[in-house]
Formats: sequence, C-alpha cells, structure tokens
Amino acid sequence: MDDGYLLCRGDARPLHANAAALALVNDEHDALAALARLLPADAIATARADGRWNGDLSLDDGLVLQVRAYFHDNPGGGHCLVVFHDVSEAHARQQELQRRHAQLRQTLVRLAGAQEQLVQSEKMASIGQLAAGVAHEINNPIGYVHSNLGSLQEYLHSLFSLIEVYERALRLPDPKAMLPEIEEMRSRYDIDFITGDLPQLMAESREGIERVTAIVRNLKDFSYSGRDDSWKSADLHAGLDSTINIVWNELKYKVTLERHYGKLPLVQCRPSELNQVFMNILLNASHAIDERGTITVSTGVEGDEVWVEIQDSGHGIPEEILQRIFDPFFTTKPVGSGTGLGLSISYGIVKKHNGRIEARNIPGAGACFRIMLPIRQPSPDAV
Repeated sequence: MDDGYLLCRGDARPLHANAAALALVNDEHDALAALARLLPADAIATARADGRWNGDLSLDDGLVLQVRAYFHDNPGGGHCLVVFHDVSEAHARQQELQRRHAQLRQTLVRLAGAQEQLVQSEKMASIGQLAAGVAHEINNPIGYVHSNLGSLQEYLHSLFSLIEVYERALRLPDPKAMLPEIEEMRSRYDIDFITGDLPQLMAESREGIERVTAIVRNLKDFSYSGRDDSWKSADLHAGLDSTINIVWNELKYKVTLERHYGKLPLVQCRPSELNQVFMNILLNASHAIDERGTITVSTGVEGDEVWVEIQDSGHGIPEEILQRIFDPFFTTKPVGSGTGLGLSISYGIVKKHNGRIEARNIPGAGACFRIMLPIRQPSPDAV
C-alpha cells in the first residue's frame, strides 16, 4: 500500500504497522510507539466515541499527512485502524496557489491605485490644457472691473472735492456767494455725467465679479471628486452645464452649441467622474471640427436609464478605427498632442457606473457619442 496504516487496540496500544507507516518515524527501537505518538491525544478516543476521526499532521521533515482513524468495537475492547495519506504535494500546491493569490491581490490593489492615479493625471492634464482658456475667461471681467475701479477712484475724488466746497459754503454767512464756484466745479468735474455713470459702472463691476465667481465655481465643481468619493444623486444637466462653461473657451471660436435637454431625474453617480467623461467627448467633438460647426448636446430617459448624446458636425470617425477608439493609448492625433487615454478612461468610468458608451457616425453630420446610465445603481454600496 502507498498509504501507511497503523492497527491499534481500543486502548490505543499499537499492534501492527505497514512499511509505509513505519517509514514516517526514525525510532528503530520502538517504531510502533513512535508512530502512535504522532497522533493527537484525543484522536482514538474521538474515533471510539464517533466511529471515526479526521485530521492533518505536519512532520518535521516537511511532510503533510492526512490522517483518518476508524474504530471497530468488539467484545475484546475493539480495534482502531489509522490510515496515513501523504498530501504534501497537494498541500504545497495549495500553499503556492495561496501565495500567488496574495501576489495577485497585491497586484490588483496596485493596479487599482495606478488606475486612479491615471484618471486623476488625465483629468489634471485636461485641466492644464484648459488653464489658458480659463485664465482668459477670468481676465476679461477682471480687466474691466479693474478699469471701472480706476474710474470710480476719479469719480470719488471729484465728488469729495465738490462736497468739500459745499461744506465751506455752509460755514459762510451767505452760502449763496459760493454758487458760482460750485457751478464751475460741477461743470469742470462733469458731475451730471458721474451721477448717471456711477450706477452703470457699479452694475458692470458686479456682473464681472459674478462671472469670475461662476467660472471658479464651475472649475471647482468639475475638479472636486469629494473627500468620501461616494455615490450621490446628482443633476446631470448641472454637470453638463458646468463642464461646458469650463471648456467654453475651447469651443466658442468655432462651435455653435445647441442644448436639447429632456426632463431627467436625479441620477445616482459620481458627478466629478461623469463631468470628466463629458469634457473628454466635448473636446474631441471640438477637435473634429476644422473651421466652423455645431455641437448638439441632448438628454432623455428610456425606461430605468438616462441617456446623454453629444453629436458634432465634424469629419466623423473612420469606420476602420471605430471599434478601437476606446482602446488605451489609441489616438489619431499627432504625436505629442494626445495621450490616447481620454476615451479609454471615459469608457472605464461609464462601465464603473454600470452604463454603456457607444460611438457611431451620422451620415453627413459627423460623429455621435451616446452615454447610457442607470438611474439607480444596482451595487449594494451605492448610497
């Protein structure tokens, strides 16, 4: 027999063992006793009570044994048969599998971290590309607010000078004597113009500050991922509008933007990540338009899903590469002007949202990207 066996009396005294069992011990004087001592103290007692006992033994030489004890009761006190089965190879394979599983788990954690860094790097790279445009959008209102403040400073100087003359006139016995000087000063400083221009100047300045505030808020909404990175019920239209405002400097010189929004419910999602998807597709649509064109953003509901379509009037996507546009690092742009990660990351974000993203050509009207998202997330960790 390949397996070793040991026959014992009911009181655990060994009677006989085969060669395979004796080879497990090195005691030449009392090999049977040494073999019996390998068993846990309660092995035969448990076998007597339950009819059988199972367990594993690890020997000093690295052998791993699967041990089974079977008890047969009889008037003489019964006998117990113990079978030793070598499972060292299977145990080693199991240990190796566990080791590789641990390595794979660590690799998966590292890949997840690398993917998150890649997403953030792509987002920051995109924001970097848009920084000049955002700065231009901020500089315009800041420029005329600064100019208005200069005018306001001059107006205040003129008004304070006039007030000073009025105060001197009030201290005279006959204030009317100062009227010629007052009228000359009102004419010199053009007080009537100042009175009419001040409200408009203040309104323009307030509008400029509000524009800057809106741009900063849109940029913050776009880039902020949330400290808890949790799922939220969000308004996709607000995310689309925020993203459009951020990329508007890239679009406004050659794109006419049309919005055809349907009535959408709040969607369970990670808004910042979806904003990145919208930005990637909007920028690609803009790059597909050579001189002048139209980008149409549409939304709607189908069953328990919402959809967002972004269609451009550009040159479309060649059919031979249409199936590859979501592959990582695939790009049709010149070297140095595109990472090839935008659509790949967008595909991963939409898939993480249990949604779908598709691209198709519209004959004579460029390309159309359609994003479909569930209104409620099926995953149990979504809140």
